[in-house]
Amino acid sequence: MKNIKIGAIAILAMTMINCKENKKNAADTSTDGLDKSVDQMETNVREMKDDVMGETLTVMMTSKSNSNMSGEITFSQDEEEVEMKAVFKGLEEGSHAIHLHENADCTSGDGKSAGGHWNPTDEPHGKWGAEEGYHKGDIGNFTADADGNATVEFSTDEWCIGCDDDTKNIIGRSVIVHKGQDDFTSQPSGDAGSRIGCAGITK
Repeated sequence: MKNIKIGAIAILAMTMINCKENKKNAADTSTDGLDKSVDQMETNVREMKDDVMGETLTVMMTSKSNSNMSGEITFSQDEEEVEMKAVFKGLEEGSHAIHLHENADCTSGDGKSAGGHWNPTDEPHGKWGAEEGYHKGDIGNFTADADGNATVEFSTDEWCIGCDDDTKNIIGRSVIVHKGQDDFTSQPSGDAGSRIGCAGITK
């Protein structure tokens, strides 16, 4: 009789343990499901934020050819349009050319490691929007004040930040500032003089 009671108690204990394990597993499963839901919500929020705010990228300008210039360039994309805003200092007063060049390589002292003008559509050099043609990197000229400061603003739907279109994607290119101004005529680069600043466009 005693053995029967002990057996019954053992069976009851095992049943209780199994019940607890089942409840724990159910709770774990429920928690896992909640965690997955939270992760998905966070992903959705990030994607919504990216859709609303668009892509933004800031790069720093470094001096070249023994110049004293420096600066910061911000690219931001809203739907199909990219806006560039550049703030420079340390320039000589007067007009300077600014272009996008082929490579995001600013390692050389003269900035020539950046390659030539970015020209994915194989057009002649010219003023932006010219019927005769222009490079996708032909931004144009800007003027530095007597203190050597300048702000450049430019926007276009012919660029993109990190898209799959190689004729529009500016990632992997560079921003080059020249000592002189672009004449918009001389081939292949506008005869703008030495490269005095370089900024690689990378993420």
